[in-house]
This record gives sequence, C-alpha cells and structure tokens, in this order.
Amino acid sequence: MKTRLRLHIQNALKECYRQGWLDSGVVPDIGLEVPNNPEHGDFATNVAMTLARAEKKAPRKIAEALVRALGDGDSLWQQIEIAGPGFINFFLSNRFWCGVLDDVMRAGDAYGRSHAGHGRKVQVEFVSANPTGPLHIGHGRGAATGDAVASLLEHAGFDVQREYYINDAGNQMHTLGLSLLLRYRELLGESIEFPQTCYQGDYIRDIAQEVVAEQGRRFLDSPQEEAIRYLATYGGQKILAGIEQDLQGFGVRFSSWYSEQSLYDRGEVDRSIAILKERALAYEENGALWLRTTDHGDDKDRVLVRSNGATTYFASDIAYHKEKYARGFDQVIDVWGADHHGYVPRMKAALAGLGRSSNDLQVILVQLVSLLRGGQPVAMSTRAGEFVTLKEVVEEVGRDACRFFFLMRRSDSQLDFDLELAKQQNNENPVYYVQYAHARVCSINRTAAEQAIGVPKLGEANFEKLCLEEELALAKQLARYPEVLEGAALDYAPHRIVFYLQELAAQFHSYYNRNRVLTDDPETSRARLYLVNCVRTVLSSALRLLGVSAPERM
Repeated sequence: MKTRLRLHIQNALKECYRQGWLDSGVVPDIGLEVPNNPEHGDFATNVAMTLARAEKKAPRKIAEALVRALGDGDSLWQQIEIAGPGFINFFLSNRFWCGVLDDVMRAGDAYGRSHAGHGRKVQVEFVSANPTGPLHIGHGRGAATGDAVASLLEHAGFDVQREYYINDAGNQMHTLGLSLLLRYRELLGESIEFPQTCYQGDYIRDIAQEVVAEQGRRFLDSPQEEAIRYLATYGGQKILAGIEQDLQGFGVRFSSWYSEQSLYDRGEVDRSIAILKERALAYEENGALWLRTTDHGDDKDRVLVRSNGATTYFASDIAYHKEKYARGFDQVIDVWGADHHGYVPRMKAALAGLGRSSNDLQVILVQLVSLLRGGQPVAMSTRAGEFVTLKEVVEEVGRDACRFFFLMRRSDSQLDFDLELAKQQNNENPVYYVQYAHARVCSINRTAAEQAIGVPKLGEANFEKLCLEEELALAKQLARYPEVLEGAALDYAPHRIVFYLQELAAQFHSYYNRNRVLTDDPETSRARLYLVNCVRTVLSSALRLLGVSAPERM
C-alpha cells in the first residue's frame, strides 16, 4: 500500500523535473505517516519540506508542484490537500481500499510475503536448555518466540535455519551424573543424604530406576567418576529425547541440533582461543586467561580459561558463534532468557575481536512467565523439582492457547499466564476470540453453499455493494497486514502479529454482529462473502505464522 503510494510520489517528482517545475533532480526517501487525526487523510508526507534546501524554494511551492504532477493517481485517491508549512495529505479512494481485497484473493496465503530479506542466510538459535531436566514454561515462551521469529523472517524473504544448542559439556552435566548416581544407590538400598546442589526432580529418580533395570548393581563397585560420566551421558540423552518430544508436541522443530561437546571434541574451542591469543586479544593474569572485552565496550575483561585449566562457558560460546559464521550465516539471532542480559555485551565484544560486526549478532531477551490459576499465583521452584513443565501446561490448556499466550506481550516484558483464562471457551479468552472469527467465516461459507451462493472469484465482486464504513475499515485493516508483517519480522516482534489479529478479529465480530453477510440481495451477499473470506485468509495466514491453528468449527 505504502509502496504503491511512494512510487506515485517518486514518479511525480520526476515529472516535476521533466517539466521544469522543480530543478534539483533529487529523489529522496519518501516518508509516509498515518495522521493521528483521520480528518487529515489516510497518509501524509513531508517530502516537500525535505526538498526545500535542495530546491531553495518554500515547501508549499514544492508541494503545489508535486500535487499538480500527481494528478488523479488513477483513482488511487479521492483528494489531495496541502496543509501547514507543506505537508501533503492523501485521502485514498474507496475503490483503492476495496482493491486490496483483490490483492488478498490473488495472493491467498502468500499475501503479505515480502523480499525484504533478499535471501540472506539467518540462523535463529533458541530454547537451547541444558539437558538436565524437562522444559519449564520459561523455555516454552522462548520456544514460541524463536519459532515465530523464524517463521516471520522466512515470510519476509530470509533463508532461515532453526538451531538448538545442546549444552552437554561442563559442570551441569557432572551434576546430572552425580544426581543420578546418588538416586541409583538409594534405589539399591544405600542410605543417601541427597545434596541440595543436585537435581531434585522426580525425573531423576525415574531415570535412575531405568538404569537399575538395565544395568543392575554394576555402578555400585565402579569408580565414582567413571559412573558419573556414564550416567551423565545416559541421562542427558534420555532428557534430550524428552525435550525433543515435548517441543514437537508444542509445534517446534529444529533444522539442526548442535552439541557443545562436539566443539571440544573437534578442537574448535582451543582453535578459537589460539586465534584470540594471536591477535593479542587474550592475556594471562593470576594464572588465568582473560579476553580483552573492555576494548569493545564491555565493563570488564572476562575469563576464558580458569587458573585450574578449565575453560569457561564463554570460551565455548565464542567457538560456537565463530563456527556459526563459518557455516555462512549473514545474521545470527540468539533467543536468551532475560537473566543473560549482561552476557550480551561480552559476546558482542568477543565477536568484534574476531572481526565480526556487533550487528551480526542480535539477541532477543525473553522475560519470566508468572503462572496464575484464576488470578492466583501458582508456586514454582527450579532445582527442587517443583516447577511446572511445558508439557503439563500444553496438556492442560492446549498448544494453541499456550503459544498464543506466550506471544501476547513483548518478549522482554514480564508475562502473566492464567491457566483458567486460557481454557475458557468464550470471548474473554484472546486466542478463542481470534480463532472464533475464522470459524465464523467458515460457518458463513457453509450456509452460503447450502443456499447455492458461491464466493466470487478474483475480480468478480461488485465493490459498489461494499459501502458501509465497517466494510471500508476491514479493507483498510487488511491493507495494513503486509506492512505489519514486515515490521514484525525485521524487529523480531511477533507480539505485533498478536495485536493485529486481535484488532482484525474485533472489527470482524463487530461487523458480523451488526450486519448480515448473506442478505436478500445476491450481489451484496457475494460482495460481503468476498470481503469476509479475505478476512479469513489473513486470519489463517497470521495464526499459522504464530504456530496456532485456524479451526473451521468451534
């Protein structure tokens, strides 16, 4: 919509130069804004003011020349006016707004796709929870966010890969192995004082029980470290399989599962450290190896290798991100918990030291989820094993409600998730309200078919029958969709799609409640069917991008 209007303005500028009405030859970026007051038109541009210096003319004189060159715009607008010091206000025609319906019908589910990404390779890495326990609802919000961002980027013309980084190296895996060993010994009759530092959940006992069934008393006499290594690997694989199953049930699938341990096995961590040393970006102090992250804006330098010779998570993360770019990704997007906000500058500093632009890494921070039941908080803890798992929430409220609720707010703002609200089958439940709009159109289609009234094909609808303000408002809302989509993709903001869906559903329900779609006049009925099926198409498309279904019956 804006693109079409910008093109008209650019062509008008060129006509002004051909006619000699203007003489700078400058064709700037055309800014278009929606005026706060509808009386000032559908769109306004300040291009006349931006050209004033180059033209050495008063903005209003430039605006007058432009308006003369713009003409009638092939019925694109009803009226153009010059306001204030030189704003040009456009009042678009009803014919133009209704013509958007043809755009929707022509493109179908592809309506709103763009080429903004120009095929650039982007990797979205998300969830990446340690394989030491099942996913909780915080992981679920990160999963919904990462998956929706990836879908939006694909829709905007990027070549996207989804990746899960398996944190299967380091101290947390040792703790998992020790936790399993202690529960294993307890199950075989030993009296065990279970440390608070170990993983407490029932899942640890369940896995230990499987080890007893498969291995018997084997690890009672084995060296402890040998037993811990085996159990850490065994338990990590079991837990990771459960994580993958839970994510599939949540509608999330990854292109790649990448092991942190493989970086060590292939020497990538050592190679990255060697490069940093060669570039004099790393130095030794007090027996440890440090990275000069302060050279790139971090508040203090960071340890790569501790004085005991153990590498830090930071060292393997640097190697991992270095390897991402080696795979050819132009842009890397990481979805992290909000508690990692302090990690962002040091990672950007490390990549800058390796010669990458800090903009090549974008981090989406995901805030905590507060779980409620009927407005009352649900108690949760982590290591004590009392947390509410993602699987439990999905089983209680359903995948659609779960994903929609996770995406209802900006990812970096805290979210209240009310389980009882998510289960309600009424308009108080936001996802039900949106899905019901889609189901309503499908119901109208079934009734129309019973009355032998078909949805018009492309170009067959009589737009003169769409004369109500509510019909024009729906067409305008549909016209906004491509711009909303592209903006949400480029800003990594899937919550904007949720807001848009709620607005579109509200407009449709209001229209439906006040007006009959199937009337006594066949032409009106067919035109209104055309309109509401365009609404259905956009509802379906947007819901799909969020990973939410568009039911035909409710």
